[in-house]
Amino acid sequence: MEKISKAQVKIVRSLQQKKYRDELGLFVAEGKKCVEELEKTFELVYRIQSTDCSADSAQSGTLLATPTEIEQMSSLRTPQGVIGVFKKRPNDPINEQMVHGQMVLALDGIQDPGNLGTIIRTCDWFGVHDIFCSSDTADCYNPKVVQATMGALARVRIHYVDLPEWLKEQKGNIFGTLLEGRDMYEVLQSEGRSNSVSGLTGEAGLTAKRSIIVMGNEGNGISPAIRRLITHPVRIPSYPADAETSESLNVSIATAIVLAEFRRPKA
Repeated sequence: MEKISKAQVKIVRSLQQKKYRDELGLFVAEGKKCVEELEKTFELVYRIQSTDCSADSAQSGTLLATPTEIEQMSSLRTPQGVIGVFKKRPNDPINEQMVHGQMVLALDGIQDPGNLGTIIRTCDWFGVHDIFCSSDTADCYNPKVVQATMGALARVRIHYVDLPEWLKEQKGNIFGTLLEGRDMYEVLQSEGRSNSVSGLTGEAGLTAKRSIIVMGNEGNGISPAIRRLITHPVRIPSYPADAETSESLNVSIATAIVLAEFRRPKA
């Protein structure tokens, strides 16, 4: 096994910044599980392991680094001892199959990397394979985003688009979470519910067509330009309805609730 060079340490450290990720076409993941998951989809450039880790677990071609070097390259308070450097996925051409007959998520200005990473992981759990993001949404290759996905980035495609223009081109139902929207449970119960994952392709009712779910910015919600394009404004009701409560839910929590309800089999 080869020892990591100072030049390689410098490259890995630089990938904390978006401009270098874009320039080099690389990104960083940390932790054995996350690195192994991403290896299934992304091309691995370097696999770096701390000399504190068991030598028996090191794979062929692994670069060894001292604990100090790992700390210099890591974005975590407590580095996990394994770092992977991957090539970013080329921009997948957007085609009809990505949105036809399935549920997709659209993100309007999600800023917090932790929220974006959690949303990607949640989409992986609920079988949502494509997320369409506005250009001002956080970078999906930000180390904090990658870490929060726990490898889900290997299975969920992220597309950065001119979101209002992209939505204008779509056919089907565009759901948006708005405080003034209709009760989400009432909408899905009264107007038709999908039957689990496969039900989005042929069931009668609202979710029979492709369903696009829009989630908005943490502080400002869905922007006016996109709000005008929503065909079905919905809200997650608080309980009980007349109780004093928080102004809103965290966007990653709200996304999980919405996706769980859309994936619930009809009675």
